[in-house]
Amino acid sequence: MAESKNAGQVKPKVHLKVSAPRTSSGAGGAGDGNEENETKARKGALFLVAVVVVYVIYLVISGQMGQFLTALGQVDGAWVLRACLCFVMYYVFGVLAYVIAVYLDHDSPLGVRDLMSVEASGVFFGNLTPMMAGSIPSQIYRMTRSGLDVGEASATQFTRFIAYQFGVVLFAAIMLVAKAEYFFTTYGDLFFLNIVVFSVHALELAGIFVICLCPKFVMRVGNWAIRLATKHGWLKDPKHFDDLVNVQVMEFATAFKNAASDLGSMALTLLVTMAQLGCLYMIPWFVLRAFGIEADFLECLAAGSMVQMVASAVPLPGGTGGAEGGFVMFYGHMFGASTSAGFLVWRIVTFFGPTFLAAALLGLRSNGGPSIYTRVQGLKARLAGRSAGRRTPTVATLSGKALKSKVSGTITASSGGVGGARHPSGPTVVRGGIRVPIKKQTKPKEGPAEKRQ
Repeated sequence: MAESKNAGQVKPKVHLKVSAPRTSSGAGGAGDGNEENETKARKGALFLVAVVVVYVIYLVISGQMGQFLTALGQVDGAWVLRACLCFVMYYVFGVLAYVIAVYLDHDSPLGVRDLMSVEASGVFFGNLTPMMAGSIPSQIYRMTRSGLDVGEASATQFTRFIAYQFGVVLFAAIMLVAKAEYFFTTYGDLFFLNIVVFSVHALELAGIFVICLCPKFVMRVGNWAIRLATKHGWLKDPKHFDDLVNVQVMEFATAFKNAASDLGSMALTLLVTMAQLGCLYMIPWFVLRAFGIEADFLECLAAGSMVQMVASAVPLPGGTGGAEGGFVMFYGHMFGASTSAGFLVWRIVTFFGPTFLAAALLGLRSNGGPSIYTRVQGLKARLAGRSAGRRTPTVATLSGKALKSKVSGTITASSGGVGGARHPSGPTVVRGGIRVPIKKQTKPKEGPAEKRQ
């Protein structure tokens, strides 16, 4: 009955203050986004398995399976291995580009093994999601797992993305200018498709630069669009877009301006990115050589840049449809009857093989330690110390009869035998002159009076 007696009484409110470690809301968002990303990757993997099955069925029904197997039987494995090494270098250059970006942040917790995992995440999730949409979120999530705030991770990834996109557009522009006559005479009207694909990527890059250079204008336009969409009920989660426009746009712009302030590092990153893309685009040339087909190296590079652009514009995992169509359009006349087999080898080297191997690198961790900047500075100091040590002479070799008379002390002959003096205390006669040890100056010993003081 105690409850009935106290039912009418007002219980005093107790204010509790609970302290707990602060967590970044962005990190949680990154975790949720990563779970969604993994779901998309699983669906993408199932989709690609289905595509492979359909491709095999097509070869059987069309009667091309025998021709396909005959072409594969003639492949030179040494050239295929060289093609695989090209993709390995593509991965290495990608990690190096991240190292340069992280080096600018002197206190970044990201280590080299972390960045290897970040690059592997981009390869794995990018290959299994439409238009490589899962690449950037997975890389941001991987950086947050290493201690970076989600804002800093997004800024670092955005800077790397800009350098990569700029490299893609610049490489394609160089190839279009250098091989314009080849494209027009070989592909005819398809040359205009090259121009369209290039223009789409150039407009995308221009939009990125507008975000970086005019963030306040982008924020005003974005907020107006959010209000309009919210008023009509077009957005399910307005808060997400509000954070994207009012927080991340400014973070991206700040990160880009900080990176652009170091023009040397930006130029080096662009150079590394161009080398990375070159390694990817030259793989078809090695595949052609594997089938015993001679081809112009620069033409293969130009065609490779176009195939990559077409494949990245198709909204299916792995650019399915765009990769096949682009390969047939730009390399079909080179491979001839071996086109199907050549496409399979090229796809294994650039897509299926890297996807499986990248999965094994996702768990790499650097486990703390000094930052990359600190390690580089320490390496420079050690190298400078060693070079300074080499410049400090410990012995002097004197030649000439006149110099012998000027050397004080007993001169002994150098002997390589067992009974010879290995470490003579005075000048030693050697072939071509006299070797004189230079003694280091020793500090005078302290006297009793000095010790007492």
